[in-house]
Amino acid sequence: MAAGSSSSDSNVKTLLFANTAWYLYNFRLPLAMALRAEGHNVVLVSPGDEYSQQLKEAGFKWIDFPFSRKGQNPIQEIGTILRLAKLYREEKPDLVHHFTVKCVLYGSLAAKLTGIRRVVNSITGLGYLFIGNNLSLRIIRPIVLTMYRIGLKSSQVIFQNEDDLRQFQQYNLVEKKQVNIIRGSGVDIQRFTPTPEPDGRKVVVLPARMLWDKGVAEFVQAARILGKENLNAIFVLVGDTYTENPAAVPEAMLREWQSEGVVEWWGWQSDMPGVYAKSHIVCLPSYREGLPKTLIEAAACARPLVAFDAPGSREVVINGDTGLLARFKDAGDLADCLRKLLMDAEGRHRMGLNARILAEKEFSTDRIVRETLTVYSKLQGDGITE
Repeated sequence: MAAGSSSSDSNVKTLLFANTAWYLYNFRLPLAMALRAEGHNVVLVSPGDEYSQQLKEAGFKWIDFPFSRKGQNPIQEIGTILRLAKLYREEKPDLVHHFTVKCVLYGSLAAKLTGIRRVVNSITGLGYLFIGNNLSLRIIRPIVLTMYRIGLKSSQVIFQNEDDLRQFQQYNLVEKKQVNIIRGSGVDIQRFTPTPEPDGRKVVVLPARMLWDKGVAEFVQAARILGKENLNAIFVLVGDTYTENPAAVPEAMLREWQSEGVVEWWGWQSDMPGVYAKSHIVCLPSYREGLPKTLIEAAACARPLVAFDAPGSREVVINGDTGLLARFKDAGDLADCLRKLLMDAEGRHRMGLNARILAEKEFSTDRIVRETLTVYSKLQGDGITE
């Protein structure tokens, strides 16, 4: 491939690396398909899971690359970077795009080791390295931040919100010429479409992996508060457990809440448009997001949104317009916001329509893919465009 080729050139080998096949399938399949349509030879790399086969069935070369997402053993982590560099040498990609915090770090360093100059890094939310505060993190953070400075240099970096960008700038990890803001991974506005509110009890849904930092505890507390009032509402957790994450909510606790009648837990659901169609309000009181896909899906379905006033969420929940923002980690205020919407059918309808308009304008998959390909076009054979 000649230096200076654009992203639309055929025969470009483009490698996408993420921490799960689930992520690649659910968040980046439209990008992979758009690249293939432009003539790219697309290679997908991640640890294996139940979505690995679906990526292969979609016609893509998928490579299993196991690694520990929560590992902190320096020798093991260096070994992972060297294994990834070996894979890069074997595959010889022209362009690599890394997603999620650890893949950005490992992938960037592997690209440096193998001389790959066309590198894109997507910061899809800040991990424990940036927002955790335990002793081990305080010890290793300066070392890892130095590794980030080395790895990110000369790449194009995509942020999903201004808050994450400011955090990286605070640590002097990126220069202005590297920065791109692309709001999320997009939503298929043809699949996620508005439906009328269902009759019967009002349904408030929290769709997320069952992690404490998704605001599950505060949602349950709000459900306890509102459950004592005559609101004719049920509160539903939708999502699977995620035992590899240290913030995972124990399954036994989910089942206990359900047996108490505080919330219902529907577990993982494949038909999310159907879930939103059964709901009246979609609530995601997450502590921090890159840009929450479930909120933009719900917005596309014309559902009013409730979230904490937190990074990522406030990009989608425009207070009083597409939904309501509660004070951060305040279960009482979260209950107040939910109560207002539960008692205001006209407000729900108005905010839901506004949410759909926002999703169409800002968050459609077509727009996000187009903006990503524009970032690729900035890259030349020798790295970022000056």
